Amino acid sequence: MTTTEASGLATAPPGTREGARPAVGARITRMLTRAPIAILLAVIGIAWLVPTVGLLLTSLLLPSEIQSTGWWHTITDTGLLSLENYRRVLDDGAITSSLWTTVWISVGGTLLPIIVGALAAYAFAFLEFPGRDWLFIIVVGLLVVPIQMALIPIFSLYNDLGIFDTIIGLILFHTAFGLPFAIFLLRNFFVGIPRELLEAARIDGASELRIFVRVILPLGLPAIASLAIFQFLWTWNDLLIALTLGRDTQPITVAIFSQLRQFGSNIEIIAPAAFISLVIPLAVFFAFQRYFVQGLLAGSVK
Repeated sequence: MTTTEASGLATAPPGTREGARPAVGARITRMLTRAPIAILLAVIGIAWLVPTVGLLLTSLLLPSEIQSTGWWHTITDTGLLSLENYRRVLDDGAITSSLWTTVWISVGGTLLPIIVGALAAYAFAFLEFPGRDWLFIIVVGLLVVPIQMALIPIFSLYNDLGIFDTIIGLILFHTAFGLPFAIFLLRNFFVGIPRELLEAARIDGASELRIFVRVILPLGLPAIASLAIFQFLWTWNDLLIALTLGRDTQPITVAIFSQLRQFGSNIEIIAPAAFISLVIPLAVFFAFQRYFVQGLLAGSVK
């Protein structure tokens, strides 16, 4: 073989037949390796999606059709669908009032733990004070305290303070039990922020509050958004705390439960109300999902 022929073979482009075979084989191997995981995820997605679609289609059926027609018939007969049930729900004062109550409780029960938890996490991550490590261990220990253990003591305390059956009482309860996780998650994320940034800001004369607002919060946005998703979902979907610490102050979960208990066949009200209760937290999740994985991995890599 001549030198020219050898150099020609050595510089053969990867698109030639000889160079393409390993690339195609590698792609096929990767596809076969990932196929079982992809199939499993697809099955899980369909298993989650079918009840949601069924609830949506049921909420669009007229009361006369719900008892005699399955929701799957609407796929082929769209004439069965109607927005009448949603009009009735929006005209129902109890449902709309409970929906706004849920919004206030969820927003307050999400923002307050984030604000307090972020300040505490900043202190645990960057400030030196006596007993810091022991206090953080106590915070981590509070993660395992069950909510049920505090319901009766808090019920008695709220009666003494006059905040039983109020929105502020429910917000404070969700804040108290959301703070340990908030501090733990945010502190683990904040410690990954280079200390050189803080030292440079201190040299420029920035106060601790200014450093927290202008440096820590923008860099900690992924963890804060992830925490907001968790806390909002927990607060929005709560039933136990609202039933125990509320009577006239009813979030949407309690309102739906009351409809189900009093009017077992009132599905034309329950279905649209339940779907509205479902779609709002889903919208919040999809709005912040790009930060979700980053927040979950907070502090996992040094």
